[in-house]
Amino acid sequence: MTRGQKLSDKVLAAVRALVEHGFAHLKNWRVLGKVRTDPRWATALVRALLVLTNREVAR
Repeated sequence: MTRGQKLSDKVLAAVRALVEHGFAHLKNWRVLGKVRTDPRWATALVRALLVLTNREVAR
């Protein structure tokens, strides 16, 4: 692999790790398993829970 490809893989892996970490924390919110509603409302709920989770993790 070229130096650029290695750097690209490293950056992608770092971003992917953050996203997967966020999803892992969101799975702790059991309410997400019961969401059967408008996708816009569900998106707002997930965003709010992600903010709360990030604040909790940052402590």
